[in-house]
Amino acid sequence: MRSLYLPLVAAGLTLGASLLLGAGEAGARVEADSEYSKAQTYNGALRYLRVDRGYEIVERDADAAYILFRYDTPGRQKRTTSGSIEVVEVEDRVRVFVQLPELPTYQESELRDGLLKKLRTEYGQAPRRKKPPPRKVDDAGAD
Repeated sequence: MRSLYLPLVAAGLTLGASLLLGAGEAGARVEADSEYSKAQTYNGALRYLRVDRGYEIVERDADAAYILFRYDTPGRQKRTTSGSIEVVEVEDRVRVFVQLPELPTYQESELRDGLLKKLRTEYGQAPRRKKPPPRKVDDAGAD
């Protein structure tokens, strides 16, 4: 019984360690607030990826504001992999999410920072956003 138990424990520990070590990169993404509208941010991201970075656009949807693209990983063993940029409008903010699953987080940060710099260069100082009016809450109250 003992001879079967030890290999199972060793296999479980190996699998657990590999999951823990790889977990930092697999689902990682970086995000930032954009000072510009959703449309400006999405269009700027599309131009940044295609024109400035030369990446192949695989899929895009302006209404949903996402872009899927292919890029070559840096280093000796170059291979092509995929990444994404999503632009999401939440109340009075526009959020940008950059995900490059095959690369470390600093690469995602560099892509995000490059996009934000491009937006400032192309559109100039962003206009101040108006805060939305407070929502009216119907008070059912006790009558």
